[in-house]
Amino acid sequence: MMKWTGIWSGPGFAMGVLLQQGRLVRLEFLPAGTAAFAVDDPLLSDVFAQLDAYSENPRHVFNLPCELRGTPFQQRVWQALQTIPPGQMLTYGELARQLGSAPRAVGQACGANPLPLIYPCHRVVSASGLGGFMQGVTGALDIKRWLLQHERH
Repeated sequence: MMKWTGIWSGPGFAMGVLLQQGRLVRLEFLPAGTAAFAVDDPLLSDVFAQLDAYSENPRHVFNLPCELRGTPFQQRVWQALQTIPPGQMLTYGELARQLGSAPRAVGQACGANPLPLIYPCHRVVSASGLGGFMQGVTGALDIKRWLLQHERH
């Protein structure tokens, strides 16, 4: 069980927030109804404010001190995610072609993404539908649908 610095309550989901040494290191979607809480920390207040801003305006650009922990390939995929504009989607295959890789490798990197929303893996879908998203999280596809619909407005 992750020891979160705080839990933000969003529209239809909650999000665990983990800060370490003045950096955001992990965001994780949690089921709706997970109790929100926050420690007294200026960075956590900023993270919550920016998550609120995104929930109001899907074009909000996050500006937070982040530390991405992953392989060089994962980092390439995560950086590429930030180039997909809100309201648009790419398939795993399309993103893989851009990166000179394979769809399965892109999907695995998306699954390992420690900072969803900031690195918007929900904008990557399978060629036949939404595809996988947050394996093991109850209601994950509902969250993905909400995020994609939110960004179309």
